[in-house]
Amino acid sequence: MALLLEPATIEDIPAITELWFTVFSDPIMSHMMPNTPGVREWFSETNRTDMLTKPFQKYIKVVDPNTQDAGRPRLVAYAKWDLAMADERGPRFAPWHPEQPGPDCDAFFGAMEEKRKRLYGDRKNFCMRFGFVFVLLLMFLDLDMLCTHPDYRGRGAGSMLVRWGCEVADSKGAGAYIDATKAGAALYAKQGFVDRSDPAVESEIAPMTRN
Repeated sequence: MALLLEPATIEDIPAITELWFTVFSDPIMSHMMPNTPGVREWFSETNRTDMLTKPFQKYIKVVDPNTQDAGRPRLVAYAKWDLAMADERGPRFAPWHPEQPGPDCDAFFGAMEEKRKRLYGDRKNFCMRFGFVFVLLLMFLDLDMLCTHPDYRGRGAGSMLVRWGCEVADSKGAGAYIDATKAGAALYAKQGFVDRSDPAVESEIAPMTRN
């Protein structure tokens, strides 16, 4: 059977956490998010809170129905798409865990947010008037997170997750945004994303947009 795209649920939190720490093990992310029991629990609780209290954040997953983990189809990739304005979303992360380097995390993730603001400003939505009615329209979606297990790269799981958000954006006449690693930029380019990096600034993270 082919890989399947499904909504992620609270029951998937342990598998999401395990996948994230498997994928993001490079020196930079290991510094920001050390792979300790405390930080793992912090990461799990952050995602659990978002799933339960932020309906504008859409968690989706790709599973392998041919492989079982603890009696469930194996979760091989997941993504979190954010449909909210920044002021609706609130802070991207919960307060940092004591084992995390708070100032470094603030600087790293704050720089990513500034890149988004440079391209889209502070608002994700805008109002248009149709006759006597004002309608709030979505300008763009954020792909907040995407990761694929190394054993499943090249099998289309990442593309399935990106296409899901692109189809939502197209249905609403909206753009899309992603902070991509340079290594992963090709995946997003295939779906119409364009690298909008400032050529004067060296960075391993590329802000990419799709209009």
